[in-house]
Parts: sequence; C-alpha cells; structure tokens
Amino acid sequence: MCGIVGYIGKRDVAPLLLEGLQRLEYRGYDSAGVVITSPKATGLKMVKAKGRVRDLEARVPKRFTGTTGIAHTRWATHGAPSDENAHPHLDADNKVAVVHNGIIDNASELRAKLIADGVEFLSETDTEVLTHLIARSDAEKLEDRVREALRHIEGTYGIAVLHADFNDRIVVARNGSPVVLGIGEKEMFVASDVAALVSHTRQVVTLDDGEMATIKADDYRTYTTEGSRTTASPTTVEWEAESYDMGGHDTYMHKEIFEQADAVDRVLRGRIDDRFSTVHLGGLNLDAHDARKVRRVKILGCGTSYHAGMIGAQMIEELARIPADAEPASEFRYRNAVVDPDTLYVAVSQSGETYDVLAAVQELKRKGARVFGIVNVVGSAIAREADAGVYVHAGPEVCVVSTKCFTNTTVAFALLALHLGRIRDLSVSDGKRIIAGLRQLPAQIEQMLEREDEIKKLAQEFAEAKSMLFIGRVRGYPVAREASLKLKEVSYIHAEAYPASELKHGPLALIEPALPTVAIVPDDDLLEKNRAALEEIKARSGKILAVAHQEQEKADHTIVVPKNENELDPILMGIPLQLLAYHTALALGRDIDKPRNLAKSVTVE
Repeated sequence: MCGIVGYIGKRDVAPLLLEGLQRLEYRGYDSAGVVITSPKATGLKMVKAKGRVRDLEARVPKRFTGTTGIAHTRWATHGAPSDENAHPHLDADNKVAVVHNGIIDNASELRAKLIADGVEFLSETDTEVLTHLIARSDAEKLEDRVREALRHIEGTYGIAVLHADFNDRIVVARNGSPVVLGIGEKEMFVASDVAALVSHTRQVVTLDDGEMATIKADDYRTYTTEGSRTTASPTTVEWEAESYDMGGHDTYMHKEIFEQADAVDRVLRGRIDDRFSTVHLGGLNLDAHDARKVRRVKILGCGTSYHAGMIGAQMIEELARIPADAEPASEFRYRNAVVDPDTLYVAVSQSGETYDVLAAVQELKRKGARVFGIVNVVGSAIAREADAGVYVHAGPEVCVVSTKCFTNTTVAFALLALHLGRIRDLSVSDGKRIIAGLRQLPAQIEQMLEREDEIKKLAQEFAEAKSMLFIGRVRGYPVAREASLKLKEVSYIHAEAYPASELKHGPLALIEPALPTVAIVPDDDLLEKNRAALEEIKARSGKILAVAHQEQEKADHTIVVPKNENELDPILMGIPLQLLAYHTALALGRDIDKPRNLAKSVTVE
C-alpha cells in the first residue's frame, strides 16, 4: 500500500526521493510528501501535496537541498486525502518527522491522552500520534526515543524517523509492514519495497517484525525493539532496474500481460526431471516419507492469489488425489479453524507481504502447523515465516492488477501437484503427459497473445455494458472468478462470477440482452453440460462470449484458446480475459496501472 523512501549520504536528496516515490506509485496512494535536512542544517524542510507524485514535485522549490531525507506516498486510512493528512508528519517544534505504513489500532486513545496534555494535532491521521510520542521523549538517543514511543503503539507499522537534532541518521522500525535497507557506497537507502532501491543498489537487508535499524551514510546496525543487537547480512536482489521500466508499452499491465510466456519459462526452468517424470522443487524440503503423510492441503490467499489457489487445489486433487481446498486468508484467520497436523497449509501472496496472509501464517505456526509459501518476492515476510516453499519467478509486477504473477502462481501449483502426485499414485505416463503440457505453455501463451486485435474489438463492444456475468464449471469456475475480478478492478464495470451449474438456482433471473455473459467452455468431460448452459442463456436472449477450445454455436463470439492437458487448461483460458479487461478499461479511459481505491500490496487489514 503506502510507500516509504529514505536516503542518507552526500548526494542531493530531493531528486532521489522523488524518483523513489515514482517507482512506488504502483502501490496505490492519494497524497505524497518529502522532508529533508543535512549535517549543516538547523532544521527540517518539508513539502506535501494531495494527489500524485507529480503534484508534489511541482511544489518542491528550486532551493530545496539536503543530503538526508525521508518521503512517503499515502493511501488514506485515517482521514481523507489532503495536504494536512499527507506524510511526513512533524511535531510542534518541527524537529521530528515520521513516515508510516500500517495502522495504529489504539490511535484514538493515545490522541485523547496527548490532547489532554496540551498537544495540538494538525491532521486526522494515526501517524501523527507517533510523531508527538517521539518528540515528548527525553531519552538521550534517537533510537531510545523511538523505542519508547513504540512501546505505546498497538497495531502495524513500517516507519522511518528523521530528527533535526540527530541529522546524521535515520531510524526505522518494522512490525507487520515491510522495511528494506539498501546498502550503497558511503550512502544508505531505506524503502518499503526494493523497487525504490534497485536503480541505486542491489544489496539489501530486510527487517523482520519487531526489528529496528539505524542507518548512517557509511554504516547501519539492526536491533530488536527491546534493544538487543541482531545480525542482518545483505542479500542481492535478483531483479534489475530495467525490470521496472515499461519497455515500449503504454502501460505496465500491457507489458506484464505480454511478459507471461517468458515468465512461465522462468518458473519451469531447471525444475523438470524427465528421468522420473516429476519435478525438482528445491525449496520445498518435503521428502517422500513426509509427503505421503499429508492427508489434506489447505491453500490460503487473498484476491487473485485466492483464485490461483482454487485452481491449485483442483490440480492437487486431480494429480495427487489429496483432498484440497482454497479459502480467503482474510476469513480463515478469524474463524478459529481446526489446525490438523496432517494438513499441509500453503500460503499464497505475490508480494509475500499481504497482511491477512501473513497473519494467517503466524497463527498457523503458533499452533504447530506446517506452512509452505508460494510467493514472488525473495526474502519477503511470508517467504521467511514459512517452513519452505516455491518462488514463482514472475519478475517485478508493477501494475496494481496482477496478471503474470497469477499465471506463474498457477504454474507453480501445477509443479507442486505433479511433485505430490508422482510421490503418491500418479503414473509415469501421466507424469510425462503433464510435463509435455507444461512445456507447451509458453508457446501457447504467445499464440494466444497474437489474438490481441480480435480481443480489442470485442472489448470495445463490451465496454458499453453496465454489468457482466462470468460462468464456468469445475475447472472453469476459478477462471471465471479471476476474470470477473480483473474486469472489476481495472474497468470499474460491475461483474459477478457464478458456477455454470448454478444458473438455474437463481442467476438465470438476471439474463437479458443488456447483461452479457462470458462463459468458460473447455473441451473436457463437461463440454456438453457447458453447452447446455449456453442454450439456457440464449433461450432468454442473453449475449454470450465463449472462451473455448473450439467455436461455440450458441455464442455470439468465441475466443478460441489452444488446447493443453485438461488439468492445465485453466492456466491458458485466463490469458484472453486479461486482455479483455485491459482493452475494456482502455476504451473507457481508466487509469489502468493505478485503479481507484486499490493498492498493490495490501499490508493492512
């Protein structure tokens, strides 16, 4: 969600901070701000603005120089988007500046106490509470002042603190919201996401929950919120700065849709074992003996990751014959679920920082469960918390709406299903069949993307719709769910997904010419059942777009998708519907990479 950037060194800081904020625009925000100082300065200089980073940049005066600073993009939680509510927040003496991601749960109680003590608040935010708590501490060191303030805080935070009296350092802390240090040559960086750092350094340190750090121009140290020193060694970020550029495309979403063939090739590379018709998943740490003890698989994710988990659960049941299901992590963590020692729990998150998923993982670990992670970001919180897991190697995904990471996650589930299946009862011939299908995927994705012009024309027609219905049966239903979500997210057209088998149990009442239906119709053993659903819609003058392996007579339009193995078909059938959502949004003039009200990595509840 919100973005943090900080720098300390010898360079002019304002351009670096603004560049870092621009790199983090994909996370979703409604205001931005920057505060700077330098060793020779006598105070802090700050500029804030409601709106985009470009609006902030327009307000920055020409003589706005310094060598140390912190900056922020805010996504409103406490208080409406405004200049006053934008971060950073200063204390009454303009000495302490704080930027904060997360939510302070007891902010109202703390605010009331501070107001009773005579503190005047300038914003409606929870973050300003923390600023005043730090300012009121009389501890000798800035680190101790921050630590004292955090003892009063309940909730989640990733913070960076600047103090005019300690302008040789920035103090940062993490609890539930990511904080990453960037190690440079006689300069240091801090950010909430490596995207803000990779154009300057690829050596990073990721803080754990309950950990703090002090960065100076030539040094850093990490320690717990209780004061004990910790050992944090830098790791190398695998993504280059160029990975975050548009590469000649008009939007990141378009670029990322067209990167999917290469991305799928990456997730497969080095993992297929032809000798035994299986796969190697080095990070899984699950030998054959333990794998055979698994009696159930429970997959937890949110949004797109949940839909990928639905597809994954079906593949695990079909290939490994292990009962499997997917559930929104945001629901699971609140329902006091029974945790079974024979169940393998799989946490799915593109960023690896999704708060609801992370909280579910922590609760499962507390109860002794075995948890695997399927994530895209190396070193992310879920990757570190999980017992083992699989990286999906999709590369950076900048657009708020997920496309290539969804596809790679479903492929990663296919690998996991094949791995578990071959350990159990899946035959060699079936293993070879699935491997052959996996190897076909990149070329078939390319083949599908060549149909863009055709899909663009359809999108212009469907852009006039006020609402759309997406249907699918068994393997097709998760595809319908994800396609419905994509359309909602990026075009703002209301869309609903429903099992095709449930049409007669209520949704058929909605069918009319003004409500288009997108039907997922794979060539499998349910083909005739799906065609019967098309008949029902057509009999009521419904307009139908079919996504199928062959032309559908009852559909007004059919997008023909290359056929793969039945188990793998859902991976391909979602690709044209990503393009449909994209071009529908384009026709409507939407802000495609930054849809309203949404953020890329949801690190608050």
